[in-house]
Amino acid sequence: MEPRIDMFEQWETERKNKSWFKRKVESIHLWWYHDGRNIGRDFVHGVKNIWKWLPIVWKDRNYDHSYIYTILEHKLKLQSDYIKGRDFYLTAKRDSEVMMTCVRLIDKCKEGYYGSEHSDFYKSKHWFEEIKDEPGYTTWESKILREDFQDYFDMYPLIYKRVMKGEGPFRFDGEDDLEIKHRIAMNIGHINQERAHKLLFKLMEENIQKWWD
Repeated sequence: MEPRIDMFEQWETERKNKSWFKRKVESIHLWWYHDGRNIGRDFVHGVKNIWKWLPIVWKDRNYDHSYIYTILEHKLKLQSDYIKGRDFYLTAKRDSEVMMTCVRLIDKCKEGYYGSEHSDFYKSKHWFEEIKDEPGYTTWESKILREDFQDYFDMYPLIYKRVMKGEGPFRFDGEDDLEIKHRIAMNIGHINQERAHKLLFKLMEENIQKWWD
């Protein structure tokens, strides 16, 4: 039979009808049952947390996004180790592997790995050039001495095709052949860096709510 009033409303009414002293005793009892009796364990756990996080917090700064990545990276490593070590459910090891994939992607995003990867495929020379008729003023000049950009292009054939269709922020109209190759490589790196960023947060969006034990 359906009751006349909602269960939660009934509980709230019963609680209000009790004396202040009785409510206080019951709240202390509940606190002890859920938290108080574990205060020693929680204190030890808290001290361990401070020890684990102290180097990260000590080096943290508020002026660059890389520090956000560092905090997230550290948290995922800790949780991955915890879930893998306990192995309490069927997909625990798989979840741990996904977390570590996110950790590796964070490292790539934080360091700008893909954005600068193309620099391993050429060698350049840099110098300051004095400006004629303007004493004390110079321009920054550079020259590519050696390049293996084709090897880099071959690593990412699909991205290369996208760049040749005009994708990427670096334009190469009117440049010489060597500079055009350099711009193509820069665009490939830029696109790959964006892909790594999107993949990281896609993995987290699809999995993060499953990461509990």
